[in-house]
Amino acid sequence: MTADPARTRTRIRDRGDGAADGNTAAWRTRSDLASAGRTATGLLLVSADADSVAAAGGHAERAGAYAAALEAAGVGATDRVVVALSGDGELAGAQWAQAAAEVARAAASVGPRGRLRLHHALDSLKATTLVITPTGAMDLLARLHLEFLLDPLDLGLRHIILTGEIASRRTMPHLAAEFEAEVTEVYCSPFTAVPLGWRSSEPAPLTLFDPGSVGLASLEKDESLVPPYAAGLAEVVVADPVAGATLRTGQVVRLAAGDAVPAPEHTVGDHVLVRGVWLSLNRIERALGKIDGVSGWELGVSRQGTLDAATLTVTFNRESLVGNPMWKARVRQALQALTPITIDVEISPQASETALRGVVNDARGHHLGRDRTAIAR
Repeated sequence: MTADPARTRTRIRDRGDGAADGNTAAWRTRSDLASAGRTATGLLLVSADADSVAAAGGHAERAGAYAAALEAAGVGATDRVVVALSGDGELAGAQWAQAAAEVARAAASVGPRGRLRLHHALDSLKATTLVITPTGAMDLLARLHLEFLLDPLDLGLRHIILTGEIASRRTMPHLAAEFEAEVTEVYCSPFTAVPLGWRSSEPAPLTLFDPGSVGLASLEKDESLVPPYAAGLAEVVVADPVAGATLRTGQVVRLAAGDAVPAPEHTVGDHVLVRGVWLSLNRIERALGKIDGVSGWELGVSRQGTLDAATLTVTFNRESLVGNPMWKARVRQALQALTPITIDVEISPQASETALRGVVNDARGHHLGRDRTAIAR
């Protein structure tokens, strides 16, 4: 992509020592936050794999953002809210519930749970509002129909708030029709899970709560884009006032010409979003590099049903390891130490002495590549 100088701000030039030239801020990615926990102070928000640490910020500011998101979704004083988030969004469950307790009649964060237990919680609490991931909502709907033989309308949900993942196409209208509920998607910071914007329909762009805290950037250079935008791809960036930095979220939008900021449809870089958790490809690479005999790997991600599934296919450099169950177990244990996400392990039947860099095969169409600068606009 070639940036249009008329539509970019001054390029931010990081000197490499953590500071930036002039009055501009340094640019950071999720990978740059891995060591932040050693020096960060105050209340910290830590990702599920402890690979990203961010300062929580002020309590009043966070509470106001969650309350604004609930009010944008139509939640009011007569509603009863259940928050059932998994992945990195689980960290924000208490924040959602606390804000909902101020906005609505009652609120509870029940965390991730099996769909039958979630159905029981919704019924027991007489919930009218559900905060959940898009795949979680679709999985609940599928199980209500196919396994539990229950009518979704019997739950009496009036509002469904989706957050934490990239939703499949037609998720919002499908849920709205099945539950006869208002469906709102809330875009939250992938670092702090604080709501940043929302949309009430799939074609609609995001309505940002604080436009100054969210921006769009070129994939090729550390340059912020300013409206009116040219059509093409751009990465969402958020401000980190504590560190004085601009954070690349790894989330990519498809821009139409104009001023609107759409919801993210893709990811880019060395992290892949799987079941609401950002999975570090660099950590997978380092972990497998410690296992003798691994010459290459491919991470496959799919969403054939309602939930994401991940499979790591490993290639060994000699035939004697291909059918060795102990080596396969070592790979599986290495992955379990990295992430709470279940990743199936398969072994390539063909050995290869040539060392190859790990690759991602995302059948969902979400992840565009590890090198953002190589992606065509």
